[in-house]
Amino acid sequence: MSENLIVVAVIAVAIIWFFKRLIVVVPQQEARIVEKLGKYNKTINAGLHILVPFLDRVSYRHTLKEQSVDIPEQLCITRDNVQVGVDGVLYLQVLDAERASYGIGDYQMAIIQLAQTTLRSEVGKIDLDKTFEERANINFSVVSELDKASDPWGVKVLRYEIKNINPPRDVLEAMEKQMRAEREKRAVILNSEADRDSNINMAEGEKQKVIKESEATKQRQINEAEGEAQAILVVANATAEGITAIAGSIQAEGGDQAVQLRVAEQYIGEFGNLAKEANTLIIPSNLSDVSSIIASAMTVIKHNDGK
Repeated sequence: MSENLIVVAVIAVAIIWFFKRLIVVVPQQEARIVEKLGKYNKTINAGLHILVPFLDRVSYRHTLKEQSVDIPEQLCITRDNVQVGVDGVLYLQVLDAERASYGIGDYQMAIIQLAQTTLRSEVGKIDLDKTFEERANINFSVVSELDKASDPWGVKVLRYEIKNINPPRDVLEAMEKQMRAEREKRAVILNSEADRDSNINMAEGEKQKVIKESEATKQRQINEAEGEAQAILVVANATAEGITAIAGSIQAEGGDQAVQLRVAEQYIGEFGNLAKEANTLIIPSNLSDVSSIIASAMTVIKHNDGK
């Protein structure tokens, strides 16, 4: 009985193994390399496939999805001889399963090694200060070199991204001091520019103030001059009218005698004031002949009136 069970078990295992070799189910986005008697036969993709047992064999399995491969940190020397630790991540995809199987033994390991050597070469072309700002260019250069090298392997390198750039501690401290100095320099420049703008604004304000004050002074002087001119004109008109009135009065009846009397009164009054105010007094030779003085004054008045 036990021997029959053993036989049945062996037959069952043989049947399972047979069907496993006969029927192959490939998942989506995967590929299998089938060899016949040790030689490449075909590439099978997603779906159900029937193989010939003992003749056909699945030798390689590949995923056709985009893969991310971590690139370990390595020491790179910049152009200014500073060691930095750089690591990254690489994205690739198998496009040809046959070439990925037979073109190289382990395409992932080969691409990792090639990425590290290419990265060291690219970092060595730039100074430490530019490694951070040149990340995009470094990534592009690494992808370009890897894509050319991996094309015969049936693998497409899609992109490479640097994750970290780690300079030595003393270099980091020096960079921090430099950045602090740059910030302080920018602050001083901004403060000086603010002071300059403030001084310019103040000077412009003073300039406008002086201009406005000068314009106000000019206008005031113009107004005063116009006022004085008007006053002079009014006085002149009043004087002219007075003279005209006096001339008319002289021409009237009895005006001549009134003028003579007025001239005599003013003459005597002014002469008296002169005698009071001055210690020295000059007396005209014809002082006793007041009528001759009056006649002389009247002659002048009539002469001017005739004009």
